[in-house]
Amino acid sequence: MDPQKQDLQKPTPPVSAALRASDADRDRVADILREALAEGRLTADEHAERVEGVLAAKTVGELDVFIQDLPAAHARRETATTYTVAPNRPTAGAVPVDPDENVVAVFSSAVRKGRWRAGRRIHAYAVFGSVEIDLSEALFEYQQVVVKAISVFGSIEVRVPENVSLRGTGGGVLGNFEVHTLDAADPGAPVVYVDGWAVLGNIEGRPRRGKLVADILDRVQHKIDKSLRKHLDR
Repeated sequence: MDPQKQDLQKPTPPVSAALRASDADRDRVADILREALAEGRLTADEHAERVEGVLAAKTVGELDVFIQDLPAAHARRETATTYTVAPNRPTAGAVPVDPDENVVAVFSSAVRKGRWRAGRRIHAYAVFGSVEIDLSEALFEYQQVVVKAISVFGSIEVRVPENVSLRGTGGGVLGNFEVHTLDAADPGAPVVYVDGWAVLGNIEGRPRRGKLVADILDRVQHKIDKSLRKHLDR
């Protein structure tokens, strides 16, 4: 068989395994080998041989070979952070057609920020003006929030906390529509959908660094507990 064809038939390694290994990666694997030696899982010769291989390894995949038969490597994989991918569109019927709130700026500016209750649907209109909707400190009573944005010769900025999911659907006509996709680690975290069009204007949605919102499930439970206490006090 042609060697070149044989090489083409070889499976391509995962992207993560093909990454170049750093000194921190080598130190991490060396620590695992050191613990295995102390626990008696490796002999002194096996430890020395593997450490030599670790120092010569070029990629992350090559490093993993030296610890794949050790419990510490499997525990690390099991505890690795996994991210929940939020749906690209809201659940049917979860968000009403009519807005809970309108934010309008015509030849002016409008700002909605601070400690406020975010409804399920917010409409923002900027006509020769600017609108800022900052959800970084908002109270999320619903898991899905839609921000409908229309910008005509204007600017609309939507800011969200770092630990919510963010999705965007829209475009621009001689304008700019840009939403930074974000996935929260918590499957119960709110999802903010920015939908809209920018006509000779700008629409932008992105997380505000350093801002976190409390778990929405905790907020819902607090409301239930509060309502229950009121009912029992009667």
